[in-house]
Amino acid sequence: MTFEPEQLGRSKADLAATLKTLRKRAGLSQVRLARRCNTSQTKVSNIENGKVTPNLVDVELMLRALDAPSELVSEVMALARIANTEWQDDRSLLRRGLDKRQNELAGLEKSSTEFRYFLPTMITGLLATPEYVRASIAGVPGDQGKTIAKKLERQTVLYDRSKRFSFILTEQAVRWPLLPPDAMAVQIDHLASLAHLPNVRIGVIPIGRDVKPGPLSVFTVYGDSMATVETPTGVLIFRDHRDVSAYLDEFAVHEAHAVFGEQAREWLAKWAALCRS
Repeated sequence: MTFEPEQLGRSKADLAATLKTLRKRAGLSQVRLARRCNTSQTKVSNIENGKVTPNLVDVELMLRALDAPSELVSEVMALARIANTEWQDDRSLLRRGLDKRQNELAGLEKSSTEFRYFLPTMITGLLATPEYVRASIAGVPGDQGKTIAKKLERQTVLYDRSKRFSFILTEQAVRWPLLPPDAMAVQIDHLASLAHLPNVRIGVIPIGRDVKPGPLSVFTVYGDSMATVETPTGVLIFRDHRDVSAYLDEFAVHEAHAVFGEQAREWLAKWAALCRS
């Protein structure tokens, strides 16, 4: 299925209006539809008012309860798929301010308990030293000091033992020379030290390992309910379980090629020594 990014902003309202129209055409009240779907009238109302975005299972149950024709089912299910995908373009993020984006990420980290990060290009802010954070946003307009402070503040979540983090970094991501060699060595040492945290797994994929398919994008999976994928021009947010499952499967493939624990720390120590030499 293909869609234009601007569709993602309209699809939730379109889906809500479509489901409401179909219910009325079928002559059902919200209460009767809720009973047929084994759900609550409040949920049906929230879906029709656009307060809640239904997942694909919810939509399929509603369409079945409404005896919708097959050609209409395909059309509405495609709309539901788009409604469960969100696009945040870089221009909008910059207009709002990168510090606001940090608040959004902190909210996701607060509401989730399991995180998987695949990092083929750079070190993420959660694992970065202050120097690395500063260099990563150099040249970005806005209040950089506030953004740096928010990024560093978010790192405290790593010490919450109720949460579990898995990071997989390629050698390229670890060694990308964003800083002078001595500062890069400190950054790599920092990765090795964080790998000792009991709720944090840091894996690395050294160059030379046969990894197929090759890594394409930076992505993060929050539990089993949401995946975010970074592109050169923005961020895609997927909530459809099929999309999330696809990224969980991709993470598992990269996980099988990564080394963790003492092996990972040995590679990190080797790369840090190369920086210092």
